[in-house]
Amino acid sequence: MHLTGEEEAILNGEEGETRQQLMEILVGVGKVFGAEEMVPIRSAQVSGASYKTIGEWGLKWLSSLDARAVVPAVLNPVGMDRIRWEEMNIDPAFAQKQLEVIAAYERLGIRLECTCTPYYLNIIEYGDHLAWSESSAVSYANSVIGARTNREGGPSALAAAIIGKTPKYGFHLIENRKPTMHIHVEGGPHESDPAWYGALGFLAGKICGDKVPLFSGIRPGRDQLKNLGAAMAATGAVALYHVHGITPEARIFSYPTEGLEEVIISSEEVESLFTEECVDAVALGCPHCSPDELVHVADLLDGCIVKKPLYIFAARDIIEREADLVRRIEKSGAWVYADTCMVVSPALERYERIMVNSGKALAYVPSMCRAGAVIGTTRECIKAACTS
Repeated sequence: MHLTGEEEAILNGEEGETRQQLMEILVGVGKVFGAEEMVPIRSAQVSGASYKTIGEWGLKWLSSLDARAVVPAVLNPVGMDRIRWEEMNIDPAFAQKQLEVIAAYERLGIRLECTCTPYYLNIIEYGDHLAWSESSAVSYANSVIGARTNREGGPSALAAAIIGKTPKYGFHLIENRKPTMHIHVEGGPHESDPAWYGALGFLAGKICGDKVPLFSGIRPGRDQLKNLGAAMAATGAVALYHVHGITPEARIFSYPTEGLEEVIISSEEVESLFTEECVDAVALGCPHCSPDELVHVADLLDGCIVKKPLYIFAARDIIEREADLVRRIEKSGAWVYADTCMVVSPALERYERIMVNSGKALAYVPSMCRAGAVIGTTRECIKAACTS
């Protein structure tokens, strides 16, 4: 792996022990994946933010570092709303540790956005090289925006934020961004709700593994694309996909499907995932809700009184900008929380069965919350929350 003189100096410890340690991480990753050089990045997004997932050893490692990010870098969701954690019934001992994790990242120059949807912050453009680690954010950046990032681990994303570079391999190289599988959706979507696309992604991810699929037979918008990619990243390892006539690289490059492995998924298969079952809580916003999704939720809740716990998660920036919408939603008795989500917060571990409108959450809730998961459209989720 070729390093510049500046990179060699960092690796040799000339810029401090922390930067040396983090450069060692990047060089090690680069050698494993056959990178020939490093590439400067536009931004980083760092996972490993919830104390629920990193624990005491992760906190200890973060606290040992002494450096600052040199590119815009944001944090993934943490285990609680930083302001309203008591309202979420978070154990004070957990909250104290979580606040220490947050403080450690802040000291390293990471912006405390605490969101899995950093693309709403307008920090990236088509063609930008990134070092992002949240699987759904990686999928959206690569597929919907046309930026270039691998799915970084938490430590490598943090290292890239502080060094300002990442190894150039994988999806940083144009030749690796071509589709390797064609998925045709037969019958088309019978539902425009993002949950339908989340269910499609739930099925497709299991088929794809780590392949790069090209979809035909669907015409999703941005929220549908978000849910599609998030689910495929959860049930498979899909970090880049294309949709014929929709996503930027599918429009720019000619991708004949001849020679590609072809799979057909019927709309009936997708709809079979939607079942009417009794649940004791409802959670929306995995990935975090967009402004349009909040509008939809607010409209559905108008005149309703929530009778089961209804959690809605969004980035703090979105919540503050859409304060009137949030007030409309919370008037029903629902909660709109920032900084966290149903997957990484211990708050939802008290429920036995949770309804979600996300294929990603459908995949993760059973293991991360130790609860059963049921998927419904947003309308079905609101109906379940407002029914005794």
